[in-house]
Amino acid sequence: MKWKGLEPRLLFTAIFFTVVMMGLGARLAFLHLWPHAHEIKVVEDSRDYERVIPCQRGRIYDCHEGETLLALDMMRKDVCVDPRVVVRSNAVEQVAMAVSESIALPMEDIRRRLTQAGRKYVRLARFIDVAPAEQLKKMKLPGFFFPDSPCRTYPNGAVGAHVLGFVNYERVGVAGVEMLLEKHLQGTNGMLESQKNGLQEEMFTRRGQYVSPVNGCDVSLTLDLPLQYIVEKALDEAMETSHAQGAWVIIQRVRTGEILAMAARPGFDPNLFQKASPEERLNRSIGVVYEPGSTFKAVAVSAALNEGTVTENTVFDCENGHWLYCKHILRDFHPYGNLTVADGIKKSSNILTAKVAIQLGPALFDKYMRAYGVGEKTGFDLPGEEKGLLMPLSQWSGISIARMPIGQGVAVTALQLLNIYSTIANGGVRMKPFVVKKVRHPDGRILLDRRPQEVARPITPETAAVMRRLLIRVTEDGGTARRARVAGYEVAGKTGTAQKPAPGGYSSTDYMATFVGFLPARTPEIAMVVTLDNPQPYHQGGVVAAPVFAKIAEQAMRYLAIPPEGNTPTSFELENDTVLPLED
Repeated sequence: MKWKGLEPRLLFTAIFFTVVMMGLGARLAFLHLWPHAHEIKVVEDSRDYERVIPCQRGRIYDCHEGETLLALDMMRKDVCVDPRVVVRSNAVEQVAMAVSESIALPMEDIRRRLTQAGRKYVRLARFIDVAPAEQLKKMKLPGFFFPDSPCRTYPNGAVGAHVLGFVNYERVGVAGVEMLLEKHLQGTNGMLESQKNGLQEEMFTRRGQYVSPVNGCDVSLTLDLPLQYIVEKALDEAMETSHAQGAWVIIQRVRTGEILAMAARPGFDPNLFQKASPEERLNRSIGVVYEPGSTFKAVAVSAALNEGTVTENTVFDCENGHWLYCKHILRDFHPYGNLTVADGIKKSSNILTAKVAIQLGPALFDKYMRAYGVGEKTGFDLPGEEKGLLMPLSQWSGISIARMPIGQGVAVTALQLLNIYSTIANGGVRMKPFVVKKVRHPDGRILLDRRPQEVARPITPETAAVMRRLLIRVTEDGGTARRARVAGYEVAGKTGTAQKPAPGGYSSTDYMATFVGFLPARTPEIAMVVTLDNPQPYHQGGVVAAPVFAKIAEQAMRYLAIPPEGNTPTSFELENDTVLPLED
């Protein structure tokens, strides 16, 4: 064999491979022994990740602070997946079947979402219970992970929903107390910096900065949950028996302005807020404006008594129920001749009330309406309050002074109306209504501790005492509100049956039926308004609203442990109960 021709080639080959190996060795040494910040940063950045540590939204309690929860965060789990990993595993069908069986989602929908190979993150379900999430986790499904997901929970369901409001999927309060105190309730999320390995698992030894979450503030309300239950149950029964389109009730503590209960129908469950319509989410107690009808007569009469233009014994001619004023006929439901002011309130005479207001004069009547808060927001702390309707005095027509005193041509919310009667019950002192009592920071600091606030004094204590006496007579025999009586207690109040406005005037078929009053009448503790929107077939406030008042008030007196009054009947037997009481 001749080697002469092979030697140059072998030498060249040896040199070539030697050079290549030396180059690779040099490159390897270069990469390992010299710092390369850019390359290292690229690798490290590909592994870095930040994880948000969710905070707990503040809890909401009723008036029994720290005892009765109305809203809180419950820790749930989201089911999330990286579809790329599932596709690479060639196990789409098996994974889709397992997930469908565990969390009851349509398999076809899961399969479609698992095959979105171009996406790195897909959330299959949110707010599921921890148990099914743990079951899925044990299956070690490829690409799946289960982050914590705080879910706003309302343990009492629909009870108190219009006061509490709700939190949307972005964890932002969008109604009620949840919206009002968003900045206090929301808290601040924490953060964790760490690294993942090639399997997208956290490397615990590489954890970096950690910022603890700060939970939201706890809130205490003035609502009393057992009393709220009583109100809501009575409302449900009233809706069924009266066939009303809507109904609402508010109970207020007379001396402080605290709202002890507030409910409206239709209602909704804040746990299922996404299924509720805007009509169901509307808090009608403060968000619906309507003409108050005869319940407004207390404003004109108390103003005239306070100015001294009449006394309770002043007599007016009620024109046998038919009176022409400014070319318009004003009627009473029953024809009356001469009535005292006291009897005019008891029998709810439109003509007497109009004459009382005319004798008082438009300027003074306007002054008292505004002093009672008509035409302006009460300052109530929930969002969504309407201000009602009260025309400026310069825009009144000639007939206004005869129509507004009987609750026509003026509009109020139920809370405004209740505040008028609470003012009378409270010796003429008008209090600012409120429902948020206290806000407490997680570190124990009290950020808000609301105290009763006096707003105005429309009438004197002496006038208020006379009005309380006159309003008691409304619930006595011959009055329009016999059905509002509560055994063992005197009840003071007024019925109202207001025709709803319609094109060209007023409807002859649609009504707002109301009873508003307070008890015990001599030493009032609570005031309450009950309104039913278009009840059928009976529409009188004394027939449909007064019994709801009585049912709630009877239970409220027992629950609040308010002792019965002396010399008050312990039971009532209404004679001819099937006969409708006087129209108001």
